[in-house]
Order: sequence, then C-alpha cells, then structure tokens
Amino acid sequence: MKSIKKLEFGIATGLFLFCLLTSLSNSAFTNVFRAQHSLGYKFELYHQVFDYYIHYLIPVVVHILVTYTAFLCMHFVIVPYFLERNRWILGGLCMIPLVLYVFFLLMVADSYFYGYMFGVYKTVQGAHMYFAKRAFNITFLYLVLYAVYYCARWLCITYVMPLLHRNQLNRQITREAFPIFIFWAIVLVFCANEFARNPAALLVAVFGPYLAGSYFLWMYRVMPDYHSPKDRGTFALTTLLYSVPALVLSILFLGNMFGLSGHILGPLSVLAVVLQLGALLPLTWRLYQNRKRQAATVGNLEVALGKSNANLDFLRSQINPHFLFNALNTLYGTALVENAPHTSEGIQRLGDMMRFMLHENSQDKIALTKEVAYLQNYISLQRLRTQSSPDIQIDVNMNELHCNMEIAPMLLIPFVENAFKHGISLRSRSRISVSLYCDNGKIFFDVYNSVHERPENDPEREGFGIGLTNVKDRLALLYPGHHELSIRKTATEFFVHLTIDVNAEKTVN
Repeated sequence: MKSIKKLEFGIATGLFLFCLLTSLSNSAFTNVFRAQHSLGYKFELYHQVFDYYIHYLIPVVVHILVTYTAFLCMHFVIVPYFLERNRWILGGLCMIPLVLYVFFLLMVADSYFYGYMFGVYKTVQGAHMYFAKRAFNITFLYLVLYAVYYCARWLCITYVMPLLHRNQLNRQITREAFPIFIFWAIVLVFCANEFARNPAALLVAVFGPYLAGSYFLWMYRVMPDYHSPKDRGTFALTTLLYSVPALVLSILFLGNMFGLSGHILGPLSVLAVVLQLGALLPLTWRLYQNRKRQAATVGNLEVALGKSNANLDFLRSQINPHFLFNALNTLYGTALVENAPHTSEGIQRLGDMMRFMLHENSQDKIALTKEVAYLQNYISLQRLRTQSSPDIQIDVNMNELHCNMEIAPMLLIPFVENAFKHGISLRSRSRISVSLYCDNGKIFFDVYNSVHERPENDPEREGFGIGLTNVKDRLALLYPGHHELSIRKTATEFFVHLTIDVNAEKTVN
C-alpha cells in the first residue's frame, strides 16, 4: 500500500508540475495572443479591459494549485487517517473546510477569468451568483470524480490485483497497468475542467485507454508470436482488428462523455494514431527486445546456478559416508567367504561410479548410455548387499535401443537411489523394479519400490524425498515444458514415471 501511495503522489505531483509549467510556458509564447482573441473580445463587448495575467494566467494557476492541494489533503490525510478508520465525524468535520477552501478559491478565480460576466448581469450580486453556481458545480464534480476514483482503486486493490498476481505474467501486466490506470484517473480528476484549454490532457483522457491497450496487445500477445518477417501480415492484421473498434469506441464513448465535437475529435484521433504507430510501436518493440534479452540472460543464470547447486547436493547425497560404509562392508564380507571374483567386480563398479561422479557429472550433457551405465553399477552394488536376502526382489529392464541421445547428468539416478534407500527392508518382503526405453526422441523411465516403516534410529528416516525435490527443480530448469513427472505414493508402494522429450528440448535451444 505504501508503494501505491508513493506512486499516486508521484503521478499527482508530476501532473501538477506539468500543467503548471505548461501554463507558464504558454504565457511566454503564443498563448497571450490566443487568449486575447478567444477571451479578450468578450471583455471588450462590455467595455472592460482584458489583462492576460489577471484574467487568464493567474486564475488558471490558482485552479491547478487548488485541485492539487485538495487532492493531497483528501487522499493522503482525511481518507486514510479518518474515513478509512471509521472516524466519520472527524473526517466529515475536516472535509468541510477543505470543500469550502476549494469552493471559495474557485469562485474567486472564476470571478476574474469570467470577469466580463459583470457586464452581462445587471447587478453585481447576479454575477457573483453565477460564479458561486459554477464553483459549486466544479467542487461537486471533483467530489464525485474522487469518489469514483477511490472506489475503482479499492476494487482493484481488493479483488482484481490478487487475481492478477497468481502467475508471473499476470504480475508483470499488473505492475505496468496499475500505474497507467492511476495516471489516467488522476488526469480525469485534475483536468476535468481544463480540457478545453489543455489539449494534452484531453488526448490522454480520450485516447489514453486506446494507446494503453495497443501497448499491452503488442507486448504480451502479438510480439511474443512474432518470430520472423513472414509474420508481419499477422502482426498488421491483429493490430488493425484491435485499432479500428477500439478507436471508434474511444471516439463514441469517451467523446460523448466529455461532450466533444467532431472538429476536436478528428484531429485528436489522427494524432492518437500517429502516436500509436510512429512512437508507441517502435518504443514497445524496443522494450520487448530488451526484456527478451534480459529474460534469456536470467534464465541462463538460473539454469547454471540450479545445476551447480544440484550437482553439489548430488555429490553430497551420493558420495556420503553412509553409502560408502555399506558398500565397503559388503565388499569386505564378500571377500571373507570367497576368493576374489565378486569382490573385484564390486570394487571395479565402485571405481566406475567414482569416475562418473568426478568427470561426467561436471558436464552439461552426457550420453544417455553413460547415465544408464552408472545406474547398472549402482544396482549391481546394491544386489551384492542384498543377495543373501531371498525376500528382496530386484527387477531391471533397461532397453538402450534407440537411446543414442544426450541428457543432463544425474537426472535418473536420484529415483533409483531413493528406491533403494526407502524400498529395501531385510526383515520384510521388498521389491524394486526399474525400467527404461527410448522411442522417437523420448526417454521413458519408471521406478517402483515397496515402502516400509523405517526404524527410529535410521539416519535416512528424515531425509525422505530430498533427492526427488532436487531433481524436480533441475527438470523444471533444464527441460521446461518438455518433461512429464508423475509420482504416486501409498502406504506400501512408491511409483515414479518420467518422460523427457529430448528432441523438443533441442528444437527450443
């Protein structure tokens, strides 16, 4: 909320300074003669002397200053400190002097701006009544506009923004659309009585939504689908299908709402189209390309960081004292009961695994056959550990036909490691099943294991699923949108199915 209020204060102050500087700069150039022609002749009709500064510039500056200060007091003091805290009586009492301040200063300013009305009415009281009615109407209009703005703001913050923040794209659109909306709404509040004298404010009020809609259409709908010059036709057609109805709607709806005639809307419409195609379109394209490059850079950094963290975690989880202790104890026990063959085989497989961890694991991609070889070595070592238990069944079916492809290392291993960590019990019937095959550039990998209640003193008891969480993150980084991971768990079974579309991943890269 603080950031929103800072944004509102910044836009209101910027608009105040813009209107003020525009009025002052006009006084130094041609606006003096234009005001003399459009307003001065009315004074001459009633034999009064027109002074540009007294009868035009100072009243306009007062009007701008009153609108700005009243908005600040209302929005940043009375509403948050009294009305939003249900302190209605104090809030109402504070609003009375604010309304009177706006009313009297506007009445005084209009008595100079429309000073020729003293010649229109027969009495001074009649002219003052005209000024009072006009100031009352403008003050009431400001109160209504502020109430509409506050209600729209409250609805947007309370209901719209939470819905739009559900995903990253919606959050990005909201971050851009909300300041634009606030700017447009404040223009309406500030310049509702200045449109006839401020063409820039009139352009923003009438065609601001049209230009904003063009920006969001290009940035988030058309340009993401624009991949080559051959898409120019689609780009132009989409822009045309939006522009014509939106432009007509802006002219009919907003033009009628502000009571604008055709000789004003015509040039403004041409100017809006020129700004849309001549300024907004190149600017939007430049911003889109910059965001695209930044997103690619951030994505590459995220992938690199994710892979580094994941590889470190895998090294810690795979080469840990618990695993090495089990492997070495198995080899030692085997050496006691036989003369060497199985022991040497186990040592060789363990050496191959260590070599894989030290060399292959540091690469971005490795041959799938090397990943499968590591799996085979790991499973063989686990078979040695469990071969004396007839109640443990280990089924492996890895068909490497059509698997001549590359894959990021250490993606398949965590699932098998998880199966042996949590699916083997020397006291209960246990089963582990691992299968893999490839078809049409896709890898299909399934792991099934039984689930057993682990002892209270088991060091692995609290670590269930850590490796799986890590590999989920790596898959999301390395194969976004090109993998499918299904995990089903019951009280007695655990099943994993993984599909990776390697061809699609190559196409994207």
